Amino acid sequence: MWEEICYIWQSDSTPANTHRRETLYCGQCGKSFGVSSDLTKHQRLHTGEKPYNCVQCGKRFAASGTLTQHQRIHTGEKPYICGQCGRSFAASSHLTLHQRTHTGEKPYSCGQCGKSFSKSGDLTVHQRKHTGEKPYSCDQCGMSFTASSNLISHQKTHTGEKPYSCVQCGKRFAASGTLTKHQRLHTGEKPYSCGQCGKSFGVSSNLTVHQ
Repeated sequence: MWEEICYIWQSDSTPANTHRRETLYCGQCGKSFGVSSDLTKHQRLHTGEKPYNCVQCGKRFAASGTLTQHQRIHTGEKPYICGQCGRSFAASSHLTLHQRTHTGEKPYSCGQCGKSFSKSGDLTVHQRKHTGEKPYSCDQCGMSFTASSNLISHQKTHTGEKPYSCVQCGKRFAASGTLTKHQRLHTGEKPYSCGQCGKSFGVSSNLTVHQ
């Protein structure tokens, strides 16, 4: 750890005040932080600590902000609205990703095959098709997956857990994304449009097949 000393000088060139801004380093990976609270949050990635739990479903989180975002699944609150189509989202990052369906922006490209993606995480998962890497393994059956979300969904086949319920019909789901797709049956929403013919789809995979 090192300290950066910042001086505020008076007109007579004598130090009026001294501020110490520490640069804090993670002892496990060396990543640096300017604020101790950011370091604390980061260290939970290494320790697995999740001190914030949802009172409705019991799911636990490493950061309070992530818990707040999760709770909107239960309350239905979606404060972030797309200015182009009016669709609303529980998280600002989800709105940013959605807006790329309008703009067609895919800023993340695979260096091996050139395929582009709107999300960096999708690129990372895609690259594992080239490498064969499947870093997420089920501790019950040993099945491996390229994405952590696929492992989480798979594990629910063992537990039977379905924490996400539709407020309109009561049907329950193991994954929040599956609930979102299901809700479009009620709303009629079809957010994925073909750029060539204009046909719309409720599920992105159906658009991919259509194209």
